[in-house]
Amino acid sequence: MLTLWLWVFIAVGIGAGIVSGFFKARKIQPKGFKWKIFRNEALIAIVTLTISGTIIGKTTGWLKEHHWIAFNSAPAAWWQVGLEYLLYFFLFDTYFYWLHRWMHKEPVYSWVHKLHHKSTAPNMLTTLSVNPLESIINGGFVPLFLAAFTVHDATLALITPTNIFMGLYVHSGYEFMPRWWNKSWTTKWFITATFHDQHHRYFTGNFGGYTTIWDRLCGTIRPKFESDFDKIKTRNVAKIAAAEPVGDAAG
Repeated sequence: MLTLWLWVFIAVGIGAGIVSGFFKARKIQPKGFKWKIFRNEALIAIVTLTISGTIIGKTTGWLKEHHWIAFNSAPAAWWQVGLEYLLYFFLFDTYFYWLHRWMHKEPVYSWVHKLHHKSTAPNMLTTLSVNPLESIINGGFVPLFLAAFTVHDATLALITPTNIFMGLYVHSGYEFMPRWWNKSWTTKWFITATFHDQHHRYFTGNFGGYTTIWDRLCGTIRPKFESDFDKIKTRNVAKIAAAEPVGDAAG
């Protein structure tokens, strides 16, 4: 019953967002979606998941079997799990940033990363629409991290959802973060959907996976990123809902 109510809550929230114009107002590229690209991404995602999932899964299993990967099953304090999670979070962000920049160099870009950039206006399926080799390189960080560090089971329980959520959010094509996000010293270091959407739209800059830290330090953040973010957040939801037919509200 609890699960049922959760799904009902989500469905009602999505429906209200569509009817009210909430989603339409937060679409980063209102006219960017193309069914042809979406169809191709679906096919690529199936192939990539099959290949990379099999390879990463078997590799992780082999590492566990030979005791390269082991978990600390002892009870953990919240701060222990927090430190282990932060270690993973920032190490992966560093790993992703530098590999991502490297993938934009020829011939690696043409051979590997270009496939992911077929979508200049990303959607959640774009997350999985990558060359299998790129998927193995990115997804392979988790078994590498687990082989290098013995973490608690609870830490892994945080790592996996983070990978899924961040991948889907930054490729969603919708900006849900508040207007003050990039103005606060605490939150401006964490990327938004607009941040990564602009990487797909312009092909350069904004290479970070979780944070803007390396982009800010290395000068690869797009100069107009913050002003473009503000433009999205100043859209009037009520006017958009009144101007657009309900059937088009999902963008």
